[in-house]
Amino acid sequence: MIELIPDAGISQQRLDAMYNYRLERIRAVMAEHNISLSILTSPVNLRYAVNFDEYLMFQSHIPTAHLFIPLEGPVTLFGASQRHHANVDSYQGSRFATPFDGGLDLSRQSQRIVADIERFIRDHQLHNAGSRIALERFSPLISQQLVSKGYRLTDGEALIEQAKLIKHPTEIDCIRHSIAVAELGIHKMHTALQPGITENQLWSVIHQVNIAHGGDWIEGKMLASGQRTNPWLQEATSKVIEAGDMVAFDTDMIGPQGYLADISRSWICGGGRGTAEQRDAYQHAYDEIHHNMELIRPGVSFSELSEIAFARKKEYREQRYVCAFHGAGMSDEHPKIYYGEDWQGNGYDGVLEENMVICVESYSGVKGGRDGVKLEEMVRVTANGYEKLSTYPYEESLLK
Repeated sequence: MIELIPDAGISQQRLDAMYNYRLERIRAVMAEHNISLSILTSPVNLRYAVNFDEYLMFQSHIPTAHLFIPLEGPVTLFGASQRHHANVDSYQGSRFATPFDGGLDLSRQSQRIVADIERFIRDHQLHNAGSRIALERFSPLISQQLVSKGYRLTDGEALIEQAKLIKHPTEIDCIRHSIAVAELGIHKMHTALQPGITENQLWSVIHQVNIAHGGDWIEGKMLASGQRTNPWLQEATSKVIEAGDMVAFDTDMIGPQGYLADISRSWICGGGRGTAEQRDAYQHAYDEIHHNMELIRPGVSFSELSEIAFARKKEYREQRYVCAFHGAGMSDEHPKIYYGEDWQGNGYDGVLEENMVICVESYSGVKGGRDGVKLEEMVRVTANGYEKLSTYPYEESLLK
């Protein structure tokens, strides 16, 4: 039986205030960008907007629900099977614009959705001069029909990412709770790590803890051992973990209330000092994480963070992680702050603000080497710097 961690007194009243804040954030961004109607399908963004929590992974690849958020007027949810969702004023039947539900010719179903959109705009007088519709990932047939009818479209995903940036205090507490659940799972994984266990068996431990607490899912199977830790991004398999193997993982856990716990640690199976290669990689990742956390403060730009980030040793540069920092909330979120080597091709600018949540990343592994180390922390941007939200201890025996 999995013991349960208390939810830190997050009452329904506090949750309701958080739901109101999230909807207000969306509408504030809509007003800023002259958007009269937002239409959402992403399960993460439906959760953010109205706490939609039905078959979220199914919704991610066979969307059966979509949400209309007008700048002013009734929030309308199409296709929900339940009627408890926050701030939804009206429920309508589903319009199935997927091959699974609507067949291989989606033209008729797309026309019905477009007719719904036009009726909604007309009934609520949303077609103001110069206004736009923010649309998430529908069939391109829908976008094409709307454009042919003269509607101006913009990307709904970018709109919601902007809204998500600044967290409500209850969001921060929900993130703390997800982290606490994840760290209980990490502790149980650490205890279960013995020679002879497989990567999949070890990884299943944190899943059980998450589900026992009402968590949602884990984004991947980011656990590897031994030579499979180098290079990174090799997911868990049936490989048997042996004594002396480095074991590295990244939780990527969507926990209770839909909030992310994104923490990485690396251990030696059986403990001990490990090899010189293992200790050097661990120290390098540890130094990077701690240097880069100290750079976090409101007002610092993404480009500046990229420029002043930890100076990685030459031997660890080629296999650097995909970013040095990234946002977090209900999943990995904007921004993604690249290493200097990747900035020219991929980087974009912006500024850190108070109550953003940022993940600080490091993967350290020499190309052609046996072992790699993955470490990651979650921090909140405070008025004067940062607050570290993740707390799981490091392996002192691997630090020089």
